[in-house]
Formats: sequence, C-alpha cells, structure tokens
Amino acid sequence: MKILLVDGTIIGTKTGVILDQVKDYIEEINKEYKLEIISLSNYEHQFVDGRPFENYNDDMKLLVSKFDQADGFIIASPIFQGSIPGVLKNTFDFLHPKSMRYKPVSIVANGGTYQHHLAIENQLKPILDYFRCLVTPNYVYTHKNHFDENNVIIDSDVHDRLRELARVFVQYAEMSKNLCKEAIDAH
Repeated sequence: MKILLVDGTIIGTKTGVILDQVKDYIEEINKEYKLEIISLSNYEHQFVDGRPFENYNDDMKLLVSKFDQADGFIIASPIFQGSIPGVLKNTFDFLHPKSMRYKPVSIVANGGTYQHHLAIENQLKPILDYFRCLVTPNYVYTHKNHFDENNVIIDSDVHDRLRELARVFVQYAEMSKNLCKEAIDAH
C-alpha cells in the first residue's frame, strides 16, 4: 500500500516532526507499506480557480497525481488563527471528489493553544467526510509545550497517542483494501 504523509503547511517544522514520528511507528507495525512524506512547502502552488486542469502548473498536477495514487493518508496540519492553512484547503479543492474515497486517513495537528484542536473537528473532518474517507477516530493534537527547543517531541503521552494512531491507521488501511477496490470496480 502507498501511504502519503502530507505536511499541510509551507512554514514551520512541527508538523513535519510529527509526521516523521508517525512514519516510524507505522513502519514498526507494517514494514511492507510504501510511505512517502510530502511537504506542501516543496511545491509551487496556484490558487484553484476553476480553470481547466491542463492550465495548472506541473507541481499542482503532481500533487493531484500523488493523492490519486495513494491508498491512504496521514494529514498533518498546523492550526493558524483557529483554522487549517489555506494551502492545505487549496490542495483539497484541487482534488476530484473520488480521489480519497474509502481510503484511510489519520489526522495529526499542532497549535499554539489547547483550544485549537476544535479546528480538526469543525474544519478538517468535514472536508474528509465530503471525500468519504475512512477517518480514524483518534486524531492527535499537539501543543508547543509537547516539544523541546529543537522541536523534538518530549511528551510521553503524545508518543503513546501517536503509536495508537499508527496502530489504528494500519487496521483501517487493511480494512480499506477491499472497499477501495470495490469503489474503483463500480465505476
């Protein structure tokens, strides 16, 4: 299975640190998955404005291709001003509604206040529900106090929750194998 770990911002490093840790925990459980971390900061983004697909740049087309080819996703998002970054929303806006259908998704996020976890519930989960993703019930939200001055995760509870997220994600990924195939075969 191809699993895409998406760092949904163009600034900062904490979401990338969290993704690296989740990647390690998934590999401990299932070494056969092909895991790829992509950072939206490595792509030249264009606003999705309804123009024909072929009129977007190669980076935008590559992002769509990566999402289409993936069998599952770990979405990492910082929370800025109580919301997900515009670049992540713009990426979702460019995807076909069926590109993530019945594929497993886990969410990790980081914010400056403990209340910002609500952006996951109120913004990110509804988007993923629209795509009909198999969203795992246990997202992990981190706060700046969970990291040291070098952005290393120092909170043992966060590590435990990330391990559990990885375990549940792998179970959803195994469950999704037939669902994804059935969705493709039905079209």
